[in-house]
Amino acid sequence: MRNKRILIGITGGIAAYKIAFLIRLLKKEGAEVKCIMTPASCDFISPLVVATLSENPVGIEFWNKADGTWTNHVDYGIWADVFVVAPATANSLSKMAQGACDNLLLATYLSMKTKTIVAPAMDLDMYAHPSTIRNIQQLKEDGVLVIPAESGELASGLVGEGRMAEPETIVQFIHSFFKQNNSLQGKKVLVTAGPTYEAIDPVRFIGNHSSGKMGFAIANELLLCGAEVVMITGPTIQKLTHPNLTIVSVSSADEMFNEVESRWSKMDIGVFSAAVSDYKPSEVSDQKIKKSSDELHLTLVKNKDILAWAGSVKTPNQLLIGFALETNNLEENGRAKLIKKNLDFIVLNTLEDKGAGFKADTNKVSILDVHNNLLSFELKSKTDVATDIVSYLINFKQ
Repeated sequence: MRNKRILIGITGGIAAYKIAFLIRLLKKEGAEVKCIMTPASCDFISPLVVATLSENPVGIEFWNKADGTWTNHVDYGIWADVFVVAPATANSLSKMAQGACDNLLLATYLSMKTKTIVAPAMDLDMYAHPSTIRNIQQLKEDGVLVIPAESGELASGLVGEGRMAEPETIVQFIHSFFKQNNSLQGKKVLVTAGPTYEAIDPVRFIGNHSSGKMGFAIANELLLCGAEVVMITGPTIQKLTHPNLTIVSVSSADEMFNEVESRWSKMDIGVFSAAVSDYKPSEVSDQKIKKSSDELHLTLVKNKDILAWAGSVKTPNQLLIGFALETNNLEENGRAKLIKKNLDFIVLNTLEDKGAGFKADTNKVSILDVHNNLLSFELKSKTDVATDIVSYLINFKQ
């Protein structure tokens, strides 16, 4: 985002108070920010606050009555790399869709040389009204990018869709926009992440230490490259939101398999980073098992191998990536897994490397592909590791 020129248009909705946070996030990432406010928006956030945080004068009127200076909407349209209208009220969306031009913000929209992004914000009945739906559709047809409103508590006291996307989500969307190559635009990617928990009884389970951090970082990078991502995740505290992301939460390996089975045929790419339990109890008690003796014997049975199944039904046009966490013979075990499960490439790491593995914020990986190429990376943050993996994926030749 460094040195990117972002123009923010603020319209008159209560969600305007969040724009202070949006400006701070963008400035923190090195962006240059300018803002235009409608006169109505000044009732919800102070122009002084906006000017101070953006470190630029705020445009409100076409001309300054005090000194007679002209605010040139054409200059704004030439200056900006992207125009983000947030919040975008029902009134402003309607005017934009119809080409109305009765304030500085709308005149700038009509003068834009690059893309406009809107983040709608209004009450749930307004957001669901046929006229609003029609106006948003018209803007999409005009090339405007829309960040869908989120569901939550609204200023009216009602709960439902209409809440403006959070500043962090808007920043993430802008990141996606600036990935100009959009290498994965139009691609559908299935990602599995996190651990699975195999129930022993209603209280206890067999699991592992996977945090889901790596899978979530990969999903985020895929989204930044324009992909549409479905992420099937086991129990985790990790969070990720994006308009092109669908998250499916599961607990057990059987639940994860069922979700993968129903979706894999519709996907272009699969990145299977979940740490799926290899075994599960053959029987699950419907009541908590009491501590009645010094020993408890469990009979375990194999879970379905989700990755192997995906490889067995993979079409020539699908790309399949697996992961292997080993404690010894990393390359040898990885190569065997690559061949056995019909993968295009596999990401290898080992607990022997300090800073790698479960729960850590860093990882050290190697990538082994079906052409017998082996590429090893240094210890990096999981965010940077995700960038390396997705870059390899984009450039991989089947």
